[in-house]
Amino acid sequence: MNVDLNINNTYKTYIGSYKNRVEVYYGGAGSGKSVFIAQKIILKALKGKRKILVVRKVKTTLRDSCFSLIKSIISDIGILKRCKVNETNLTINLPNGSILLFKGIDDSEKIKSITDITDIWIEEATELNFNDYTQLDLRLRANSPNLQIILSFNPISKANWCYLNFFKENKNNAFILHTTYKDNKFLPDSYIETLNNMKKTNFAYYCIYALGEFASLDKRVYTNVEFIDFDINELIKEKRFITIAGLDFGFVNDTTAFIVALVDTNNKELYVIDEYGDTGLVNEEIANIIVAKGYGKNIIIADSAEKKSIEEIKRAGVRKIKACEKGQDSINYGIQKLQNYKIYVPSKCPKTKTEFENYTWQKDKNTNEYINKPIDTFNHFMDALRYAIQIVDKRKGMGQIDKTLFGL
Repeated sequence: MNVDLNINNTYKTYIGSYKNRVEVYYGGAGSGKSVFIAQKIILKALKGKRKILVVRKVKTTLRDSCFSLIKSIISDIGILKRCKVNETNLTINLPNGSILLFKGIDDSEKIKSITDITDIWIEEATELNFNDYTQLDLRLRANSPNLQIILSFNPISKANWCYLNFFKENKNNAFILHTTYKDNKFLPDSYIETLNNMKKTNFAYYCIYALGEFASLDKRVYTNVEFIDFDINELIKEKRFITIAGLDFGFVNDTTAFIVALVDTNNKELYVIDEYGDTGLVNEEIANIIVAKGYGKNIIIADSAEKKSIEEIKRAGVRKIKACEKGQDSINYGIQKLQNYKIYVPSKCPKTKTEFENYTWQKDKNTNEYINKPIDTFNHFMDALRYAIQIVDKRKGMGQIDKTLFGL
């Protein structure tokens, strides 16, 4: 089948290269790496019968990312109507018998049952841990030529397993390609302008987010955080927690961040149990998401700068949404309150984890000393959690949560 795709020049050399078992594509936002990888695995699947596993840390994040992207490219090729697409199970069967399966590491038992995998794409690989990667690598053992595992990610920290495994020591002899928005000729000028503006406002963030450079960010604001999985069902049964929820508004470039946590004020423990973050959401959509996730009856503390948004969300069915309280030095006050708790973040909340790992104090350019002011990046879920903790001051009873969400 002759297929004509718009491929960025930087990637063209590698579209049909299968000589390396492991390929790593990393770099800045807007570099086009995910589109290219989707193009590559589709073309490979059309050349011969393949069984391709597409993975992210959490399955629910796949539908609107990799699954949607691959469907779009198949549609551009003109064969979507000839494919069997299962929107429920997230599978795509191509006309020649190749199949693409979309799974989350949180679905690990189902992944272990899949046999004859010929290719694996791990999107946002930094969200996984090294053990997740090892288990996936072991699954790639089909009796087929050109077995490959492809990783894609935006670099975050040199402490991440991706840096340690592929850059500090490349034990896999992986092929590695670094790209940035400068390699993507299809980007709109408005997006490029947004990235370039970061150079003026926060150069360190520009290097990480736009240029895709690894960085060691010192002086994290929260050193009281542990990234572990826990049994939410058992926590709820203990009846010692207050449920808190916070909402930080965004739209075009900033993420609208919604976060939910369980707080034990006596033992000073805080367990993050849910998150949702996206751009481009209008208030009715935000309300629908909150209700659909089972928190429509919860007290939710939102950014007080968006009073109109709060009122619209309230009218859309989230009756107990309230504005946060702000005052002089309220950011540091909220941070200090959260620093009093031992905070636990599970793998099902990767965006919150990323912010906790990268939310740092600012440095004074003249003295090179850290000052008592946090950076104005990696802070959407951090702000939402600061708002949420205000619930602890306002109520003594237990928060409400829809227990049917957790099988109770």
